[in-house]
Amino acid sequence: MPTRRVVTSRSREPRARFAEELRSLRAARGESLRQLGERLGWDWSLFGKMEKGETLGGPEVVQALDTYYGTPGLLLALWELAVSDKSQFKEQYRRYMSLESEATSLWHFAVSMLPGLLQTEGYAREVLAAGGTKEPQLTQQVEARMGRRELLEGDNAPPFRTILSEAVLRTPLRNLGEWRRQLEYLRKVSERDEVIIQVLPFLAGPYGLDSTDVWFLRLAGGRTVAYTENAYGGELIETDGPVERLQRAYDAVRDLAMSPAESRKFILRMLEEVP
Repeated sequence: MPTRRVVTSRSREPRARFAEELRSLRAARGESLRQLGERLGWDWSLFGKMEKGETLGGPEVVQALDTYYGTPGLLLALWELAVSDKSQFKEQYRRYMSLESEATSLWHFAVSMLPGLLQTEGYAREVLAAGGTKEPQLTQQVEARMGRRELLEGDNAPPFRTILSEAVLRTPLRNLGEWRRQLEYLRKVSERDEVIIQVLPFLAGPYGLDSTDVWFLRLAGGRTVAYTENAYGGELIETDGPVERLQRAYDAVRDLAMSPAESRKFILRMLEEVP
């Protein structure tokens, strides 16, 4: 079979290909992002993010673009490929891990699950298995997650702050012995000088990050990047504007959270409730 040649210079990565097509179609019209937003009735900044590959947008806006550009079904087909493509998440996560190892400090917020840096082996195994991971990948991922904990150990460990929604501590493992070990580990880690753990109580009410797990990495030179994630993937955010908006939401959540001392007492109460 002859070697397949690349006949265009366009990306073969679905997310990048979708963004390229959006930029190309708008350039052919000779329109600015603001003009496009005015004509379609959407905030022009959304189209800017879509053209940069920062977001994919929703099917409604993609269908509107298909109609406007006279490309019936083309953009929607590219959008569906980009949404279903998982390779982008692996690549972004690899880059995130590289940046994490260089970070001078880390901030985190958890909606429903402890961050990997604070998980015990039993906790990691149960939550990964619940997500569908099977052997031998299960053991490999558990070992990799345990290896990450070294980041918070030693004299050069970066400062780390995590805010845990109360739901995180109200969702026990099926194995109560492992759950108790996890809470004991959490209590022990909270006593380290470089680790700050805060609990966001249910009584705080609605908040801006109620559906978003997020990490902030402060890098050498003062630049901060963010990484948001869910059960099926994540997104590395390096553009200043979106990072700043997430940071403002994080600051608001921190204002609603218990103090570190109160949070430590809360963890102890959770320990006392485990049979």
